[in-house]
Amino acid sequence: MPGTDVLLGRDTTPEAARAAFRSGVVRPTCGISRGYAQANMIMLPREYAYDFLLFAQRNPKPCPILEVLDEGSPFPSIARGCDVRTDLPLYRVWENGEAVDTVDDVAGLWSTHDDLVTFLIGCSFTFEFPLMDAGIPMRHINAGRNVPMYDTSIPCASAGRFSSTMVVSMRGIRSDRVADAVRISGYYPSVHGAPVQVGNPRSIGIHDIKHPDYGDAPIMEDGDVPVFWACGVTPQAAVMASKPSFAITHAPGHMLITDVPDRTFMI
Repeated sequence: MPGTDVLLGRDTTPEAARAAFRSGVVRPTCGISRGYAQANMIMLPREYAYDFLLFAQRNPKPCPILEVLDEGSPFPSIARGCDVRTDLPLYRVWENGEAVDTVDDVAGLWSTHDDLVTFLIGCSFTFEFPLMDAGIPMRHINAGRNVPMYDTSIPCASAGRFSSTMVVSMRGIRSDRVADAVRISGYYPSVHGAPVQVGNPRSIGIHDIKHPDYGDAPIMEDGDVPVFWACGVTPQAAVMASKPSFAITHAPGHMLITDVPDRTFMI
């Protein structure tokens, strides 16, 4: 797509990746900056911040909070020199639960929404490199595609004005490596941890894995088992269900790349 920099990859530093996105590069962040955690993002007006914080605390599997910024501050501590208004590759703008725009910079919106509170939430892209280091292919990365993500029937615990069902990401894993994928991802509970379902998408309300609700269509090879992890797009499902007056989120698959080593979140 226009603005895509094919040189961004596993050896790109987080700072260089953020600078590229700030300059207008747009591409999913899977497969970029090996060894560093990535984060989902949602910005909400102050009046909704407490309810969302409570929603995240009650749903730590899909919404593991890495950092909450002060009201009106766009500068996270987990990414030096970062401005969350410009340093993600792509954003979604929401009004009353409807996505009204997709943009690569939201700095201008802060002039009329100066009370936004930003939440940074763990992302499963963080443990994809450990999986690959263990010899478990990430087929979407190898193909240069975004991970597939799906709405499910798994209910989240409601909190104040926020409620939703869980969103999951899916990766096709060879049947003989599923146990290893479960074990390795389970070491990273702050970035969604172990899967929520293995091998039976219909049991969580997914009836056609070939057509995800977000991201790109999956790549499955013979012998692959569909494995589903809780996903940080869940807050966007909560926005759609709960209809706050205004919100900004990352576009699915287009994360904040932090300076925090992934091993920091390993247990």
